[in-house]
Amino acid sequence: MFFARPGEYPPCGMFSKGHLILLMITIIGIIVALHFTKNKKNEEITKLIRNLTVFLWILEIIKIIFNFIIGNASSPNSYIPLYFCSMILYAGIFSGFCKGKLKHMGDVFIATGGMIAGIFFLLGPMTSLTIYPAFHYISIQSFIFHGVMFYLGILINITGYIDIKQRDILYYFGLMIIISIIAWIFNIIFDSNLMFISKDYPGTMMSVLYNSVGILFTPFMVILQSTAPFYIVYLTRLLVETLINKKKHSK
Repeated sequence: MFFARPGEYPPCGMFSKGHLILLMITIIGIIVALHFTKNKKNEEITKLIRNLTVFLWILEIIKIIFNFIIGNASSPNSYIPLYFCSMILYAGIFSGFCKGKLKHMGDVFIATGGMIAGIFFLLGPMTSLTIYPAFHYISIQSFIFHGVMFYLGILINITGYIDIKQRDILYYFGLMIIISIIAWIFNIIFDSNLMFISKDYPGTMMSVLYNSVGILFTPFMVILQSTAPFYIVYLTRLLVETLINKKKHSK
């Protein structure tokens, strides 16, 4: 079952018992990891990001190999890591192995987009649990993968590893635009839907957007993914900091 082909076993399904079990295990894992790392220094966090990035790449490579073995070589959507959630693979390299602006670009994505992508997938794992059972490599890999994303985002924010500024949208936006252009070129060549920017995804909220904006779907999705996750985190942090400061001054 662990490496079964699609259709050999009934899919787990979203909001099922299997989904809730995987979600609970992931949340517990995140809480435990934060408990043991929340006081780490910046140098230690950088090393942690580096190690976890290598770990995530290993998981992703196994996923790619699995898809080739089961005959998905002609389906780029199933194995090319060019989706919003895949950005952690590249941001992790920038953050853990680079310096200067590239490192900051990686840090900003992990602290904002990576965290949002992680929590959204954990709550709605459409691309794994709707296809495979809960006890399957793809299902478990996806929860580990996105759990790590969410964990690193939380860790960076609570430790003050970086202080997100409004101008950091330029770093986030730049990374997303570059990846989106690459994905769009792949989509044109291979008739794929990487980054979910070229075609409808029936049965999801994306389908509502696709039918609403029509021919503007691609630029709309690119701009949405390149701005909204950053501002969700940035404005939330701003609100929390404002409330904390007000509480301090009221004493």
